[in-house]
Amino acid sequence: MKKLLIILSLFGLLSFPACVDLDITPKNVVTDDDLLTNQSGMDIYMARMYSYMPFEDFKYMGEWGIEYNGWLAATGIDGTGEALTRDGICRAFTSERTPYWGRAFSLLRDANHLIETLPNYKDNHAEVAYNHYLGEAYYVRATVFYAMARRFGGIPLVTKVIQYPADAETLEVPRSSEEETWDQILADFDKAIELMQPKSPKSGYSNKYVALAFKSQAMLYAGSVAKYNETVSGRLTGLGKKTGVRVIGFDSDRWEAASKKYFTEAYKAARQVMTEGGYSLYKKKWSATDKDAQYQNMVDMFGDLSSPENIYVKEYRYPTSTHGYDAYSSPFIFRSPLASGTCATLDFVELFDGFDRYPNGTIKVTTGSSNTEGNYIMYDKPMDFFKNAEPRLRAYVIFPGDNFKGKEIEIRAGVYTGSTPIKPLFNDYSYATAETRYQQLDAYTKKPKTLYLSPREGSSQEIVEYNGSNMTAAGANGPFYDNGEGCISGLYGRKWLNEDPSAEIGEGKSAQPFILMRYAEVLLSAAEAAVELSMAGVASPDGSNLLKVATDAVNEVRERAGATLLTSTLGGNEKGRDIVRKERRKELAFEHKTKWDVRRWRVSHYDGRDGFWGEQKDKNTYSNNENFRFRGLYPFFSTESGKYFFDARFQWVSMKTFSYTPIDYYFEIPSGEVAKSMVIDQQPNR
Repeated sequence: MKKLLIILSLFGLLSFPACVDLDITPKNVVTDDDLLTNQSGMDIYMARMYSYMPFEDFKYMGEWGIEYNGWLAATGIDGTGEALTRDGICRAFTSERTPYWGRAFSLLRDANHLIETLPNYKDNHAEVAYNHYLGEAYYVRATVFYAMARRFGGIPLVTKVIQYPADAETLEVPRSSEEETWDQILADFDKAIELMQPKSPKSGYSNKYVALAFKSQAMLYAGSVAKYNETVSGRLTGLGKKTGVRVIGFDSDRWEAASKKYFTEAYKAARQVMTEGGYSLYKKKWSATDKDAQYQNMVDMFGDLSSPENIYVKEYRYPTSTHGYDAYSSPFIFRSPLASGTCATLDFVELFDGFDRYPNGTIKVTTGSSNTEGNYIMYDKPMDFFKNAEPRLRAYVIFPGDNFKGKEIEIRAGVYTGSTPIKPLFNDYSYATAETRYQQLDAYTKKPKTLYLSPREGSSQEIVEYNGSNMTAAGANGPFYDNGEGCISGLYGRKWLNEDPSAEIGEGKSAQPFILMRYAEVLLSAAEAAVELSMAGVASPDGSNLLKVATDAVNEVRERAGATLLTSTLGGNEKGRDIVRKERRKELAFEHKTKWDVRRWRVSHYDGRDGFWGEQKDKNTYSNNENFRFRGLYPFFSTESGKYFFDARFQWVSMKTFSYTPIDYYFEIPSGEVAKSMVIDQQPNR
């Protein structure tokens, strides 16, 4: 996004001579007459609003909240199973350090001021420009309300500027019901869509189709909450103690109609983008017969600002506007000053096609019917394990032994010197034994020692002699058993990293863009809304065949990804819904989307966790009541055979346990706001 800088005056203590006329506007104050009468002034006003938008990109972390701070930047580490990292920031998405409350109302004031004041300057602008500026204000307000609603449920719907000073009754705006909140979001998006131009008038501005795409996303959230709150034991709803308003959830006689309405609006908005917007999936290097081309195509598309898939992008430019994603999430060998912030999980990899599997659906690493049976399958090199994997997965994840920035990424959990064939290292891989580590095995602790692991890099690495050379047990990138900065899961995230070998890595030196909305999401939003409407028995709002639209949308995404296409039409049932959910998890991974999806589907708490992945999966394999963990895929080298084998094991370095209960689907209202207000309610269940 093109950022325009404005300087805000700071007022100190001033003393005036007795005869000074205090009605004269100080020369260092920017007035409405300065900003709202011309295009340059409007650019400054828009730049101010957009600089405080609650966008989630490289400078957003679930742990921090909306702080516009890219420190330790990583993606997918919020308990969704996409990735893990070493730090305390890796936890379930149950709150934010800085609640999105005070900053939200500051931005709402800017949007409301423009809505109320710009009509006074209508004659200064061409009609199309005037309407667009107003549309931008409604779009900003809808976005802020949406960001608040998915965190808190019902919120104070401040739709006009509150003048200060004012009496308490004027200043105090109570929380509206959750349904009223989503209805206001819908109304504001619709007003923005009505007023905005079909193409952004300049870089950084939004447009009609941006608003439609985000409207579809927001209405999917609203429809899901209305419907799936009912699936939480006891119904996830409640009244505020101070006002008696249903601040979370929907009335028992309203949720069904509301969910149908919102899913309908989500479908209509997505379909309008599909039929009118002129967007398409990025396929500049794509080839139907070349998996390498499919992989490279998906790597390239996240950095190509000319992509026809981009609907809304947050741009960065070196050296004035930068971020530090590469400095924190690159492989360990590129450490500058940190590394390995985004380590993909085996649980994420298991979503994708191209792997042999056990009867329970997990990836096969032994010759038996489970990973406690048979012998390890041996590979000449680690990349052989992934030879049939979806090209999309390779574009999102750096596999052990793959190339990045022109270097082979050596990842090794250890070296095994025992005889072959090799039996599974553990006899129990269930959640109950998750804290048993490789360094506790007899093969490591007893003599003769047959398992070599390594602490942090350098002279402390355990060394094994192989074919006349010394081999470090953990390789160049780990995992190192005593340090969480190596490749703790055996896999790295590739998506968003700068692939250019000449690019300098360091804090504040990255400038690749972040795509906040792309056409693939619109396709998947249409597909999900279509299946939900079919499940609810709602007729297509535009006369299209709902399930054909859903099937075609999923297949369009899958074809570009190099994935297996659906061979039959999706059903209007839970199976069809879960296929769409799974595709959404795969395609939109590491984009700050999944943590919101699993919240709105209400599948993060234990009772709903069978569908955690968008498909049925035995929750007992990775969770225990409210707690759950994720697994890594760890390559070991066998000196006896000269080959590699893989072990599928819970994360064993910088171990993370996640926790989620139904109370966490709504964030706590900041306690200070509740304490000082006569009308702001805390969440009913807190």
